Amino acid sequence: MVTGGCLCGSVRFEIRGPIRNIVHCHCSQCRKAQGSAFATNGIVNAADFRLLGGHDALTGYESSPGQTKYFCKVCGSPILSQTAARPGQVRVRLGTIESAIEERPMAHIFASSKANWETICGDLPQYDAYEPGRDDPQ
Repeated sequence: MVTGGCLCGSVRFEIRGPIRNIVHCHCSQCRKAQGSAFATNGIVNAADFRLLGGHDALTGYESSPGQTKYFCKVCGSPILSQTAARPGQVRVRLGTIESAIEERPMAHIFASSKANWETICGDLPQYDAYEPGRDDPQ
């Protein structure tokens, strides 16, 4: 089990299952939502994600049809997103996780959309769209 939360501590959560398909996404939407060069996200089964506190502080924004990004309305920390087509899973913003995790990122996606001031370093594969084999464009 891992735990996490927002910057101000209003939203608290736990994950009681594996975190899959961790990627660094460089698309313009993720950059804007994170306020950074990229977003690091991982898929979690919705049944394994549980809010411990801050139900009233969590609010959502439908960033594209059927996809909602949830964040703390007190401090603005992005927490997760969910796609209507995949109600059984959520995409967690890994920067909000406070516990150590064993899972590691597998790729940089939308690398061709990266900020012009960013240099992608490291050995992870880079893709111009979603990583091969993804059946979930969330």
